This record gives sequence, C-alpha cells and structure tokens, in this order.
Amino acid sequence: MHIDIGMKYRDRNEITAQILESANGNGVRLSKIMYDGYLSYTVTKEYLGLLIEKGLIEYLDGERTFKTTEKGMNFRRIHNRVQEFNLLTTNLQKREEMVSFL
Repeated sequence: MHIDIGMKYRDRNEITAQILESANGNGVRLSKIMYDGYLSYTVTKEYLGLLIEKGLIEYLDGERTFKTTEKGMNFRRIHNRVQEFNLLTTNLQKREEMVSFL
C-alpha cells in the first residue's frame, strides 16, 4: 500500500538545493535542516558531509550551525534557473500536445 504524503520524488540536486536554502543567511542547526527538508538524521548528515567537502556549506563550530557559502548560493541560483527552464519546457510541450490534438 502506498501512502501519498504530498511529497514527490526528489533527486539529489533538489535535496541539495533545499538544504542550501535552509542554511541560507544566518546559520541554522541540524534539526532545522532536517525539518525543512523532510529528511532523516542519517540522510541529512550524509548530505551535509558532502556539501561541506564540496565547499557549498560551512559548519560554524562555535555556534554549532551550518551556513551556505557563496559557492552554495551560486549552486542554488543555477538550480533555480534550471527548474524555471524545465517548467517552461513542460508548459510548451503541453501546449504543443493540445494544438496537435485540434
């Protein structure tokens, strides 16, 4: 039995963008990133480790918080542009299908 909780399948880039969005601006704690992204502790820690390694997010040890780096902000901007482009492409395909149906 499948229970739909309103979440669609998210790829790695979408999860990464969500984490970077959560940690944008002021530093945030691990629990907020988990809550915002609907992610388990284990998955969140895995992603944070990778994002720190890639320089997209930083851990502020004294505050025990995470903050998106400038490189991470650039990733988010590019990801958002790609999402907008995908939406535009999908809408154009739907229009073409409707026109060809007529």
